[in-house]
Amino acid sequence: MNSIRTLVLATAAAAACGRSDVPAAARDSASPALVATAAASTDSVRAKVPLVPRPDTLRGLYVNRWAALGDRMWKLIDVAKRTEVNALVIDVKDDRGFVLYRSRVPLAREIGADTTMPMRADRVRAVLDTMRAHGIYPIARIVVVKDPLLASKKLEWSIKRRAAPDSAWLDKNGKPWLDANQPGVWDYAADLADEAVALGFSAVQFDYVRFPDEKRLVSEATFPLAKGRVRAQVIRDQLGRLRQRVATAGVPMTIDVFGLTMSDTTDMGIGQRWEMFVDRADVVLPMTYPSHYAPGSYGIARPNAHPYEVISHALADAKRRTAGISGAARIVPWYQDFTLGPPHYGVEQVRAQIRAGHDAGFDEWLLWNPGSRYTVDAFAVTSSDSLR
Repeated sequence: MNSIRTLVLATAAAAACGRSDVPAAARDSASPALVATAAASTDSVRAKVPLVPRPDTLRGLYVNRWAALGDRMWKLIDVAKRTEVNALVIDVKDDRGFVLYRSRVPLAREIGADTTMPMRADRVRAVLDTMRAHGIYPIARIVVVKDPLLASKKLEWSIKRRAAPDSAWLDKNGKPWLDANQPGVWDYAADLADEAVALGFSAVQFDYVRFPDEKRLVSEATFPLAKGRVRAQVIRDQLGRLRQRVATAGVPMTIDVFGLTMSDTTDMGIGQRWEMFVDRADVVLPMTYPSHYAPGSYGIARPNAHPYEVISHALADAKRRTAGISGAARIVPWYQDFTLGPPHYGVEQVRAQIRAGHDAGFDEWLLWNPGSRYTVDAFAVTSSDSLR
């Protein structure tokens, strides 16, 4: 399927990190007429477009699909034009399995992944062209293993129940997951990455490169393709294979990982162990959210109330464990710009995380807010977007 790049293209762990509101613009885009227009416009999009160079010091924001489909997309581009923000991470395939735009990837079309409120081809082009004109680095976020749509449409690729091997294992929300052992799961992600790069995305970011984080998985599920490998080895092998695929697209491959992987010496049951994945990508993005650390972590009674200290400890562990590993990835931490328990996160808390990263030697960062609503006053203002 590598030939997909030559085709003409149209186009963590907590519940708080999964919510988003659907704007009216996104709902309107679901009309049959617009879906048909998007499909018909596919062949008019250029196969190759110039890519935005990577910023010297990357600072980015997450853009969920609803924000990308609505007016907020342009507001976030404006934020990047006038502040230190210089990158936007846009949902190309989210954790429901929905692809942002009408796709030429055969499997996406087969399962209807690109038919739920797809972004019109002309809008895709307008967004990416505008970002390129202002030097804003576009990153395609592609969720890999958490894809209930594909898992339900292609049952043979789903995690199976030990007690009933012909049926899918379901998570606490009643949703099936893909089996990370299945090579086709990763091939699908690579094909979507190829397509995104051909459209003009300058990097690809793979999320949910792991097994489900539910302890009962051990007793309830079966993994016949593991062939004796521990989960961390499975993830290492699949990331290595995925990296070979993405390398042909000529853009950086980045991966999201649990923030706890920097300090926990096990794979936490999800297959993510720091030393086994840090050399399997160009950039590793640990989700270093203070709200996700248990009371007592690093000797801090309320980690969420001490963002500077949590980030400092976590990044110190990452530096120590990465030292001496040949080919280790660049580390760009995710910080939180959302409130999950007290205190309310605002300018002080966001700046504290950024300052902690700077003091630890990490000036690059990404900010996560599930609704893509950010504390803009926390960002340094640039005098002109011509400075990029």
